[in-house]
Amino acid sequence: MYKFEPILKQVIWGGSRIVADKQLATHMHHVGESWEVSGMPGNVSIVAEGPEKGTTLVELIERHRDRLVGKESYRRYGTDFPLLVKFIDAHQDLSVQVHPDDALALQRHGTRGKSEMWYVVDAAEGARLCSGWSREMTEDDYLSRVARGTIVDALHYERVSAGDVFFLPAGRVHCIGAGCLIAEIQEASDITYRIYDYDRRDSEGNARELHTELARDAIDYRVEKDYKTRYRHKLNEPVSLVDCPCFSTSLYELTEPMECDYSELDSFVIYMCVEGEASLVASDGSAVDIRSCETVLVPAHTDAVTIFPKGKATLLEVFV
Repeated sequence: MYKFEPILKQVIWGGSRIVADKQLATHMHHVGESWEVSGMPGNVSIVAEGPEKGTTLVELIERHRDRLVGKESYRRYGTDFPLLVKFIDAHQDLSVQVHPDDALALQRHGTRGKSEMWYVVDAAEGARLCSGWSREMTEDDYLSRVARGTIVDALHYERVSAGDVFFLPAGRVHCIGAGCLIAEIQEASDITYRIYDYDRRDSEGNARELHTELARDAIDYRVEKDYKTRYRHKLNEPVSLVDCPCFSTSLYELTEPMECDYSELDSFVIYMCVEGEASLVASDGSAVDIRSCETVLVPAHTDAVTIFPKGKATLLEVFV
Protein backbone atom coordinates (compact mmCIF):
# COMPACT_ATOMS: atom_id res chain seq x y z
CA MET A 1 0.00 0.00 0.00
CA TYR A 2 1.25 3.46 -0.88
CA LYS A 3 1.01 6.94 0.59
CA PHE A 4 2.23 9.79 -1.59
CA GLU A 5 3.69 13.21 -0.94
CA PRO A 6 0.85 15.74 -1.36
CA ILE A 7 1.23 18.01 -4.37
CA LEU A 8 0.13 21.37 -2.95
CA LYS A 9 -1.27 24.02 -5.27
CA GLN A 10 -1.27 27.71 -4.37
CA VAL A 11 -4.24 29.52 -5.88
CA ILE A 12 -5.82 32.92 -5.32
CA TRP A 13 -9.02 31.38 -3.91
CA GLY A 14 -7.29 28.84 -1.61
CA GLY A 15 -7.52 28.43 2.16
CA SER A 16 -5.35 26.76 4.81
CA ARG A 17 -7.33 23.77 6.14
CA ILE A 18 -5.57 21.18 3.97
CA VAL A 19 -2.16 22.15 5.34
CA ALA A 20 -3.51 22.20 8.91
CA ASP A 21 -5.19 18.80 8.57
CA LYS A 22 -2.02 17.27 7.14
CA GLN A 23 0.02 18.86 9.95
CA LEU A 24 2.53 20.13 7.41
CA ALA A 25 5.15 22.70 8.28
CA THR A 26 4.99 25.10 5.37
CA HIS A 27 5.28 28.79 4.59
CA MET A 28 2.77 28.42 1.76
CA HIS A 29 -0.40 30.48 1.84
CA HIS A 30 -3.60 29.98 -0.14
CA VAL A 31 -3.08 26.23 -0.55
CA GLY A 32 -6.33 25.52 -2.34
CA GLU A 33 -5.61 22.04 -3.66
CA SER A 34 -3.74 18.95 -2.55
CA TRP A 35 -3.31 16.51 -5.43
CA GLU A 36 -3.26 13.19 -3.61
CA VAL A 37 -2.82 10.58 -6.34
CA SER A 38 -1.78 11.95 -9.72
CA GLY A 39 -0.08 10.69 -12.83
CA MET A 40 -0.56 14.00 -14.64
CA PRO A 41 2.50 15.19 -16.59
CA GLY A 42 4.45 17.66 -14.47
CA ASN A 43 2.48 16.66 -11.38
CA VAL A 44 3.28 13.00 -10.80
CA SER A 45 2.82 11.67 -7.27
CA ILE A 46 5.92 10.45 -5.38
CA VAL A 47 5.81 7.66 -2.78
CA ALA A 48 6.22 9.20 0.67
CA GLU A 49 7.38 6.26 2.76
CA GLY A 50 8.32 2.58 2.76
CA PRO A 51 10.80 0.58 0.65
CA GLU A 52 9.79 2.37 -2.57
CA LYS A 53 9.99 5.87 -1.10
CA GLY A 54 10.90 8.44 -3.77
CA THR A 55 9.45 6.37 -6.62
CA THR A 56 6.98 8.15 -8.88
CA LEU A 57 3.53 6.76 -9.65
CA VAL A 58 4.51 6.33 -13.30
CA GLU A 59 7.60 4.36 -12.25
CA LEU A 60 5.44 2.20 -9.99
CA ILE A 61 3.16 1.34 -12.91
CA GLU A 62 6.17 0.60 -15.14
CA ARG A 63 7.56 -1.68 -12.42
CA HIS A 64 4.40 -3.50 -11.30
CA ARG A 65 2.08 -3.08 -14.31
CA ASP A 66 -1.30 -4.81 -13.93
CA ARG A 67 -0.43 -5.96 -10.39
CA LEU A 68 -0.67 -2.30 -9.40
CA VAL A 69 -3.53 -0.93 -11.53
CA GLY A 70 -5.39 -4.03 -12.75
CA LYS A 71 -5.38 -5.91 -16.05
CA GLU A 72 -8.07 -3.86 -17.81
CA SER A 73 -6.73 -0.52 -16.62
CA TYR A 74 -3.22 -1.42 -17.78
CA ARG A 75 -4.56 -2.61 -21.15
CA ARG A 76 -6.49 0.64 -21.69
CA TYR A 77 -4.15 3.23 -20.20
CA GLY A 78 -0.70 1.68 -19.93
CA THR A 79 1.38 3.83 -17.57
CA ASP A 80 -1.22 6.63 -17.59
CA PHE A 81 -3.01 6.54 -14.24
CA PRO A 82 -6.75 6.86 -15.03
CA LEU A 83 -7.85 8.99 -12.06
CA LEU A 84 -6.84 12.18 -10.27
CA VAL A 85 -7.97 12.61 -6.67
CA LYS A 86 -7.69 15.84 -4.70
CA PHE A 87 -8.72 17.71 -1.60
CA ILE A 88 -9.91 21.25 -2.41
CA ASP A 89 -10.18 24.05 0.17
CA ALA A 90 -12.08 27.09 -1.08
CA HIS A 91 -11.46 30.28 0.89
CA GLN A 92 -13.18 32.20 -1.95
CA ASP A 93 -15.58 31.10 -4.68
CA LEU A 94 -13.92 29.17 -7.50
CA SER A 95 -14.53 30.19 -11.09
CA VAL A 96 -17.66 29.02 -12.90
CA GLN A 97 -16.43 26.32 -15.28
CA VAL A 98 -17.24 23.27 -17.37
CA HIS A 99 -15.28 20.27 -18.65
CA PRO A 100 -15.59 18.66 -22.09
CA ASP A 101 -16.55 15.02 -22.48
CA ASP A 102 -14.09 12.42 -23.75
CA ALA A 103 -15.08 12.80 -27.42
CA LEU A 104 -14.75 16.59 -27.51
CA ALA A 105 -11.53 16.58 -25.45
CA LEU A 106 -9.99 14.00 -27.76
CA GLN A 107 -10.98 16.01 -30.82
CA ARG A 108 -9.67 19.33 -29.48
CA HIS A 109 -6.82 18.40 -27.16
CA GLY A 110 -5.91 14.78 -27.87
CA THR A 111 -6.72 13.84 -24.28
CA ARG A 112 -9.56 12.65 -22.08
CA GLY A 113 -12.44 14.75 -20.87
CA LYS A 114 -13.48 15.07 -17.27
CA SER A 115 -16.37 13.71 -15.28
CA GLU A 116 -15.97 14.09 -11.53
CA MET A 117 -17.62 13.90 -8.14
CA TRP A 118 -17.48 15.93 -4.94
CA TYR A 119 -17.78 14.75 -1.36
CA VAL A 120 -18.14 17.66 1.09
CA VAL A 121 -15.65 17.03 3.90
CA ASP A 122 -16.46 20.25 5.76
CA ALA A 123 -18.45 23.40 5.10
CA ALA A 124 -18.65 26.76 6.84
CA GLU A 125 -22.07 27.99 7.87
CA GLY A 126 -23.93 29.17 4.77
CA ALA A 127 -21.41 27.63 2.36
CA ARG A 128 -22.81 26.67 -1.01
CA LEU A 129 -21.76 25.31 -4.37
CA CYS A 130 -23.12 25.39 -7.89
CA SER A 131 -24.09 22.37 -9.96
CA GLY A 132 -26.03 22.88 -13.18
CA TRP A 133 -28.59 25.43 -14.32
CA SER A 134 -31.52 26.86 -12.39
CA ARG A 135 -33.50 27.63 -15.57
CA GLU A 136 -33.76 26.53 -19.16
CA MET A 137 -30.84 27.79 -21.21
CA THR A 138 -29.74 27.90 -24.84
CA GLU A 139 -26.40 28.71 -26.40
CA ASP A 140 -27.64 32.22 -27.18
CA ASP A 141 -28.81 32.68 -23.57
CA TYR A 142 -25.41 31.54 -22.34
CA LEU A 143 -23.46 33.90 -24.62
CA SER A 144 -25.72 36.82 -23.75
CA ARG A 145 -25.40 36.26 -20.00
CA VAL A 146 -21.61 35.90 -20.20
CA ALA A 147 -21.41 39.17 -22.15
CA ARG A 148 -23.61 40.95 -19.59
CA GLY A 149 -21.93 39.37 -16.56
CA THR A 150 -25.19 37.79 -15.36
CA ILE A 151 -24.32 34.12 -15.83
CA VAL A 152 -24.37 33.47 -12.07
CA ASP A 153 -28.07 34.36 -11.98
CA ALA A 154 -28.86 31.30 -14.08
CA LEU A 155 -26.83 28.82 -12.00
CA HIS A 156 -28.26 26.33 -9.53
CA TYR A 157 -26.74 26.88 -6.08
CA GLU A 158 -27.21 24.65 -3.04
CA ARG A 159 -26.30 25.14 0.60
CA VAL A 160 -24.07 22.28 1.69
CA SER A 161 -22.87 20.50 4.79
CA ALA A 162 -20.41 17.71 5.53
CA GLY A 163 -21.38 14.46 3.80
CA ASP A 164 -23.13 16.01 0.80
CA VAL A 165 -22.30 14.38 -2.55
CA PHE A 166 -22.52 15.71 -6.11
CA PHE A 167 -21.75 13.84 -9.32
CA LEU A 168 -20.69 16.15 -12.14
CA PRO A 169 -20.74 14.52 -15.56
CA ALA A 170 -18.74 16.25 -18.28
CA GLY A 171 -20.73 19.18 -19.64
CA ARG A 172 -22.30 20.27 -16.35
CA VAL A 173 -21.50 23.86 -15.33
CA HIS A 174 -20.28 24.07 -11.75
CA CYS A 175 -18.26 25.91 -9.13
CA ILE A 176 -17.21 25.31 -5.55
CA GLY A 177 -18.21 28.06 -3.15
CA ALA A 178 -16.25 29.75 -0.38
CA GLY A 179 -16.08 27.77 2.85
CA CYS A 180 -16.19 24.31 1.23
CA LEU A 181 -13.59 21.61 1.85
CA ILE A 182 -14.10 19.00 -0.84
CA ALA A 183 -12.77 15.55 -1.73
CA GLU A 184 -12.76 15.44 -5.53
CA ILE A 185 -12.49 12.30 -7.65
CA GLN A 186 -12.14 12.78 -11.39
CA GLU A 187 -10.92 11.41 -14.66
CA ALA A 188 -7.23 12.09 -15.20
CA SER A 189 -7.65 15.30 -17.16
CA ASP A 190 -6.81 18.92 -16.48
CA ILE A 191 -8.96 20.38 -19.28
CA THR A 192 -11.11 23.15 -17.80
CA TYR A 193 -13.09 25.83 -19.62
CA ARG A 194 -13.46 28.86 -17.36
CA ILE A 195 -16.71 30.76 -17.97
CA TYR A 196 -16.77 33.43 -15.26
CA ASP A 197 -14.27 34.48 -12.57
CA TYR A 198 -15.90 37.43 -10.75
CA ASP A 199 -13.52 39.87 -12.48
CA ARG A 200 -10.72 38.81 -10.12
CA ARG A 201 -7.16 39.97 -10.74
CA ASP A 202 -3.87 38.32 -9.86
CA SER A 203 -1.03 40.01 -7.98
CA GLU A 204 0.04 41.72 -11.22
CA GLY A 205 -3.45 43.01 -12.00
CA ASN A 206 -4.18 40.50 -14.75
CA ALA A 207 -7.55 38.83 -15.19
CA ARG A 208 -7.57 35.06 -15.61
CA GLU A 209 -8.31 33.76 -19.09
CA LEU A 210 -11.90 32.87 -19.94
CA HIS A 211 -12.91 30.20 -22.44
CA THR A 212 -16.34 31.43 -23.49
CA GLU A 213 -16.35 29.99 -27.01
CA LEU A 214 -14.69 26.69 -26.12
CA ALA A 215 -17.24 26.16 -23.36
CA ARG A 216 -20.15 26.89 -25.67
CA ASP A 217 -20.05 23.46 -27.37
CA ALA A 218 -19.09 21.59 -24.20
CA ILE A 219 -22.02 22.69 -22.03
CA ASP A 220 -25.04 20.52 -21.27
CA TYR A 221 -27.90 23.06 -21.28
CA ARG A 222 -30.51 20.75 -19.78
CA VAL A 223 -32.03 21.43 -16.36
CA GLU A 224 -32.19 18.48 -13.97
CA LYS A 225 -34.77 18.00 -11.21
CA ASP A 226 -32.10 17.25 -8.61
CA TYR A 227 -28.36 17.75 -8.89
CA LYS A 228 -27.48 16.25 -5.52
CA THR A 229 -26.60 12.57 -5.05
CA ARG A 230 -28.95 11.16 -2.43
CA TYR A 231 -27.92 8.29 -0.17
CA ARG A 232 -28.71 6.81 3.24
CA HIS A 233 -26.06 6.78 5.93
CA LYS A 234 -25.32 3.27 7.21
CA LEU A 235 -22.90 2.64 10.04
CA ASN A 236 -20.37 -0.14 9.46
CA GLU A 237 -21.72 -0.95 5.99
CA PRO A 238 -20.46 0.14 2.57
CA VAL A 239 -22.76 2.69 0.88
CA SER A 240 -22.50 3.18 -2.89
CA LEU A 241 -22.30 6.87 -3.83
CA VAL A 242 -21.33 6.96 -7.51
CA ASP A 243 -21.03 4.16 -10.07
CA CYS A 244 -20.14 5.53 -13.51
CA PRO A 245 -17.98 4.28 -16.41
CA CYS A 246 -15.02 6.31 -15.11
CA PHE A 247 -14.98 5.22 -11.44
CA SER A 248 -17.00 3.81 -8.56
CA THR A 249 -17.05 5.37 -5.10
CA SER A 250 -18.44 4.01 -1.84
CA LEU A 251 -18.63 5.49 1.65
CA TYR A 252 -17.51 3.70 4.82
CA GLU A 253 -18.59 5.18 8.16
CA LEU A 254 -16.96 2.86 10.66
CA THR A 255 -16.86 2.38 14.41
CA GLU A 256 -15.69 -1.24 14.22
CA PRO A 257 -13.25 -3.18 12.01
CA MET A 258 -14.38 -4.14 8.50
CA GLU A 259 -12.76 -6.49 6.01
CA CYS A 260 -13.06 -5.49 2.35
CA ASP A 261 -12.71 -8.41 -0.09
CA TYR A 262 -11.02 -7.41 -3.36
CA SER A 263 -10.12 -10.91 -4.59
CA GLU A 264 -12.52 -10.57 -7.57
CA LEU A 265 -11.82 -6.89 -8.28
CA ASP A 266 -9.60 -6.09 -11.27
CA SER A 267 -8.56 -2.62 -10.10
CA PHE A 268 -6.46 -0.65 -7.68
CA VAL A 269 -8.35 0.86 -4.74
CA ILE A 270 -7.94 4.37 -3.35
CA TYR A 271 -8.96 5.22 0.20
CA MET A 272 -9.53 8.88 1.04
CA CYS A 273 -10.00 9.56 4.75
CA VAL A 274 -12.54 12.34 5.25
CA GLU A 275 -13.01 12.05 9.03
CA GLY A 276 -11.07 10.53 11.93
CA GLU A 277 -8.26 8.01 11.75
CA ALA A 278 -7.87 4.34 10.87
CA SER A 279 -5.29 1.62 10.29
CA LEU A 280 -5.38 -0.36 7.04
CA VAL A 281 -4.05 -3.91 7.09
CA ALA A 282 -3.72 -5.76 3.77
CA SER A 283 -3.95 -9.50 3.21
CA ASP A 284 -0.18 -9.63 2.62
CA GLY A 285 0.42 -8.28 6.14
CA SER A 286 1.39 -4.74 5.13
CA ALA A 287 -0.18 -1.95 7.16
CA VAL A 288 -0.52 1.81 7.00
CA ASP A 289 -2.26 4.49 9.06
CA ILE A 290 -4.54 7.06 7.49
CA ARG A 291 -6.07 10.22 8.95
CA SER A 292 -8.34 13.03 7.80
CA CYS A 293 -7.27 14.53 4.43
CA GLU A 294 -4.89 11.65 3.72
CA THR A 295 -5.03 9.09 0.92
CA VAL A 296 -3.76 5.55 0.38
CA LEU A 297 -3.41 3.58 -2.87
CA VAL A 298 -3.96 -0.18 -2.60
CA PRO A 299 -2.44 -2.28 -5.44
CA ALA A 300 -4.77 -4.38 -7.58
CA HIS A 301 -3.12 -7.66 -6.54
CA THR A 302 -4.26 -7.15 -2.93
CA ASP A 303 -6.92 -9.72 -2.03
CA ALA A 304 -8.37 -7.92 0.99
CA VAL A 305 -7.95 -4.95 3.30
CA THR A 306 -9.20 -4.72 6.88
CA ILE A 307 -9.99 -1.23 8.13
CA PHE A 308 -9.49 -0.66 11.87
CA PRO A 309 -11.07 2.68 12.84
CA LYS A 310 -9.67 4.62 15.77
CA GLY A 311 -12.96 5.67 17.31
CA LYS A 312 -15.08 6.68 14.33
CA ALA A 313 -13.52 6.97 10.88
CA THR A 314 -15.11 7.88 7.56
CA LEU A 315 -13.45 6.85 4.31
CA LEU A 316 -14.18 7.00 0.61
CA GLU A 317 -13.31 3.87 -1.38
CA VAL A 318 -12.58 4.47 -5.09
CA PHE A 319 -11.79 2.08 -7.93
CA VAL A 320 -12.22 1.84 -11.73
